[in-house]
Amino acid sequence: MNKGTTSYHIKDENALYFLTCATVEWIDVFTKSKYKEVFTESINFCIKNKGLEVFAWVLMTNHFHMIARAKEDFELSGILRDMKKHTTKEVVRLIKEEPEGRESSLLNEMSAAAKRNSKKQTYQMWRNDNHPIELFKTETVAQKLQYIHMNPVEEGIVIYPEDYAYSSAIDYSGRKGMIDIELING
Repeated sequence: MNKGTTSYHIKDENALYFLTCATVEWIDVFTKSKYKEVFTESINFCIKNKGLEVFAWVLMTNHFHMIARAKEDFELSGILRDMKKHTTKEVVRLIKEEPEGRESSLLNEMSAAAKRNSKKQTYQMWRNDNHPIELFKTETVAQKLQYIHMNPVEEGIVIYPEDYAYSSAIDYSGRKGMIDIELING
């Protein structure tokens, strides 16, 4: 297999998937709440307008994990493509409009990644793959759900998963989180 290619593909556009989407070169883009809000607003837009169903999620500084699927008559790969394009555009706009000290290094990394890509774009924030793993078994779903919610705990950000605002763990604790998710029963 060539470097940069993956054997992971969305085969069934409406199946349930565990997704991992990372920033190019694993750059820490999502360190400020304004960038995180771009992500949550974009996901909520996709839920309301593009047929995305989200069952669990977590946003870290350089990647996100999600259990999601597309409703019938929608395509998960298209939803993810549009979401990545939109979040890139908005984060770049914010970086340019509201410099924060590290803007030139972020933009340089994203510009260099775009130049290495065959797509015609000025900036690339997300890696091209989504690392989709189709979820068939209830046990696998439960394992991935725990993995998602434990990410901030494993990174030492919080002690309890439900204390991390940029995750669906809060929804599973009985409160309302930032993204309009569907709870997994069982």
